[in-house]
Amino acid sequence: MKSTAKILTFTIPLLAATVALAASPLIQQVLLDDRTAVSVPVATNRVTTISFPSAITAIDGAGITVDGKTPGLFQLAHSKGSAFLSVRALFPKASANLNIRWNDRTYVFELTESDQPVLSLNLEAPPKPEDEGVGHAPEVSPIKLLSLLDKARAFPLLKAQQPETVADVDFTTYDGKPLVSDFNDYQIQIEEAFRFNAEDTLVFRLVITNRVDAPLIYQPDSFTLRAGNRLYPQSISDADGIVPPNGRSIVYFAVSGSPDGGRNELSLRNAFTVLVTRVSPTPPPPIVTVTNIPSVKPVRSPRGQL
Repeated sequence: MKSTAKILTFTIPLLAATVALAASPLIQQVLLDDRTAVSVPVATNRVTTISFPSAITAIDGAGITVDGKTPGLFQLAHSKGSAFLSVRALFPKASANLNIRWNDRTYVFELTESDQPVLSLNLEAPPKPEDEGVGHAPEVSPIKLLSLLDKARAFPLLKAQQPETVADVDFTTYDGKPLVSDFNDYQIQIEEAFRFNAEDTLVFRLVITNRVDAPLIYQPDSFTLRAGNRLYPQSISDADGIVPPNGRSIVYFAVSGSPDGGRNELSLRNAFTVLVTRVSPTPPPPIVTVTNIPSVKPVRSPRGQL
């Protein structure tokens, strides 16, 4: 059985106070919090199972062995893609830390050998802001926004090979009913849209089509989403700011929260419009030249006057 656990020779400083679990009962239930370390008593003659709400992404540990042959203080068993792991102490008074990645966050566990272990530790996902009645949008860092753009680009592959990484993502295409913003000499069409619910962020894949013989130049940080009567400025974009003459350009941009700092809770069913600030001048209207005008002879009055 192949495990994602790694044997490391260093420990990570704890940034928050440790929450100590009581020695009894044997089964515990804890709310996940990446700001707090959880102390887990583990026995040498019994197995402790730690269960997450969904598949674990990665495991790092100090003093951990997965095969029993490599020196270590604790033995760990985990099947890749599963949502739980089992651990057992190998020596009296042993202690080590275990860092587990889940849902793009790291959770810290302090393992200690004990004759009064917790045999089953069931972890609950933290409530979403809307479940708590909190209207503030989550803080989304620039690095996180970049990762959301990458997930949108790789969505089909992730959906097929790592579905747990996009389990909380809504997705739609507009093949049947394109969403097109037409500006005469150019147009912006939304091809795909993604909603990352935990981050209250929407990511759009756009095609900008230039219809004239001159380059279309725009500000790449000026994309704005219109939903109904409200405007939502971009939180990040991947755009080079130019569309070649009579050419097309693929752009990704994201909208996070609302302009007033609240959650936008925007559904992908909205009839969105996309705006961008143009830099290049608007081309002049075409000059219409009429040729082959038929000649018309003047009509004279019966008295020879015009």
